Amino acid sequence: MAASMVSTTATAAVSRATAAQASMVAPFTGLKSTSAFPATRKSADITTIASNGGRVSCMKVWPTVNNKKYETLSYLPPLTREQLIKEVDYLLRNKLIPCIEFELEHGFVFRQYNSSPGYYDGRYWTMWKLPMFGCTDAVQVVNELDEAIKAYPEGFIRIIGFNNLKQVQDISFIAYKPAGY
Repeated sequence: MAASMVSTTATAAVSRATAAQASMVAPFTGLKSTSAFPATRKSADITTIASNGGRVSCMKVWPTVNNKKYETLSYLPPLTREQLIKEVDYLLRNKLIPCIEFELEHGFVFRQYNSSPGYYDGRYWTMWKLPMFGCTDAVQVVNELDEAIKAYPEGFIRIIGFNNLKQVQDISFIAYKPAGY
């Protein structure tokens, strides 16, 4: 008797399913066999792989052979003075405090003294001067960058943006690399 009551209740619950419940997706049941996804690559040409659906398929941004990646924007060609002014202007519009730092030996992180995970040398650079508190003009920062380049033409120089509310460095990018890099 109890078994017949349960089956009657379950049947009634199923028959009361709404249209929304009927169109719900079934729960995940595991990965399917790889034979269901045959490899269909027809060409080694990578421009046919990526597409945004528009006129542009794929864009090569910078050669990767013998090209160290330094920091943000390092995959782009060197920035012009006007582009640097625009980047610094963005930094100032976001209420960040600009600062210029330089490194004379390495402009990138590397491992020399320790091989433990997460440890890298070359993360800390020397400040050119104190952070430019109260600076509101991007040209002032770029002029200061020019002075740093005159003083250290063989060094790497970057512009960073401090967030004084969060007490962190929000933006950092290489503004100058010596010849040959």
